[in-house]
Amino acid sequence: MLLFPALLRRALAPPRLPPRRHLSRLLDRYGFAPPASLTPSPREPPRAAAADSAAAKKRRAKKPPYRPPSSLDRGGRPPARSDLPFDFRFSYTESTPASKPIGLREPKYSPFGPGRLDRPWTGLCAPAVDATLRDLAAEDPLPDAERGLEEARRRERERVLGEPLTPAERAFLVDKCQKNRTKRQINLGRDGLTHNMLNDIHNNWKSCEAVRVKCLGVPTVDMQNVCHQLEDKTGGLIIHRRGGQLILYRGRHYNPKKRPVIPLMLWKPAEPIYPRLIKTTIEGLTVEETKQMRKKGLHVPVLTKLAKNGYYASLVPMVRDAFLTNELVRIDCKGLPKSDYKKIGVKLRDLVPCILVSFDKEQIIVWRGKEDGGLQDQTQKSFPSVVDSDGALAKNETRDQEQTPSDWSSDESSGISGSDEVPDDKPDPSGTHVMNTRWAENEHSVHRTDKRAFDGEYMASLWALALDSTNTKSTTEDRAIHPDVRYWRKTS
Repeated sequence: MLLFPALLRRALAPPRLPPRRHLSRLLDRYGFAPPASLTPSPREPPRAAAADSAAAKKRRAKKPPYRPPSSLDRGGRPPARSDLPFDFRFSYTESTPASKPIGLREPKYSPFGPGRLDRPWTGLCAPAVDATLRDLAAEDPLPDAERGLEEARRRERERVLGEPLTPAERAFLVDKCQKNRTKRQINLGRDGLTHNMLNDIHNNWKSCEAVRVKCLGVPTVDMQNVCHQLEDKTGGLIIHRRGGQLILYRGRHYNPKKRPVIPLMLWKPAEPIYPRLIKTTIEGLTVEETKQMRKKGLHVPVLTKLAKNGYYASLVPMVRDAFLTNELVRIDCKGLPKSDYKKIGVKLRDLVPCILVSFDKEQIIVWRGKEDGGLQDQTQKSFPSVVDSDGALAKNETRDQEQTPSDWSSDESSGISGSDEVPDDKPDPSGTHVMNTRWAENEHSVHRTDKRAFDGEYMASLWALALDSTNTKSTTEDRAIHPDVRYWRKTS
């Protein structure tokens, strides 16, 4: 009963407007509309967002992310052009145009970088002259342009070298490049004379007239080739050589400001694919004979053991001498990388010459070939210069025999005769080291004894004398032995 009057009063009251939370009550009391500033619209962003947008406009635009400079980005510059008249290769001593590969391991990506050199990359080299201009059927496949470049380079090298050095000047430069005087040195390792090494040599020639080059590893098997390539590719002159240490002279009229342009290789190109070195059967032998020879080679006494990154200049003469008494030679290569002793085997095959038998168990086993041709015939074909110079050397030998009775010829006659008498002339105290010195340091020049080293009868007689004198212990009897025999006893 009490609720009925309240409900009746609410029903008779005038209707009320719904409450508006965002509108002002001034409209109800005074009857006017509020301004727009007092009635915010829901579409308008809040004040904090407006302040952030204004601050963002005032901020500086973000910088692009840092991009380090790249050697591949030429920046619109033209490709480099070099006037050097030879083909650019990764290694000039370990690869020759004569060795033809049978395939490539990767596409023909230029190691100089895309667009950085005006020469195309063939997968092996960057030729100085377009290879399409060469006529392979002609007697001289070199085009006239390449012959002209070679002739121009020869004249330029003669001009830069100038007059020969006097003995005093040579001694001064050699003494200046010794280890106790300077640390400036260029190391030539298993890759041989690389293309980027040419740039290093010219950089050293900016501040000094001569630079020391230290050679170790596989290239030292053929030091004559190393010396030739250094002089040919750099234009310098080797004024001193002692073992694997060379002194390379730049020349009297060398101008560092006019040095040749040498573009650098950015990476080492992949080596091409060459034919297999070890065949299933050796040429001229059957399968069974080949298997027996490989088994026999593993039991042959070791000729020498090669150290890693050593000096191998005396290896070729040692193998030649060993072939005079043995048909198989084994060289121990334990500890060497497989690629190293395979390269050594290839150099022995070409320089001795010989036939590769096996590389099993880190051993190089070579065979001298059949007896019908003989080692001397093969050597004459490979080294015609030594054979052709025999006639000229014979005259010098006769003259030396008349002037010096204690020469090698007198020792030879006394040793081969087999007499037990001691020769009248006193032996050279350094006679035991003559052969080692000749093999180690002077293998690039022709000596009188080179002809005798290839003479089988001469060395066989010396070997017989060495066997007969193995039991002698007195110094008097040792002096009666030929110096060559002492060398054989030391190495056997």
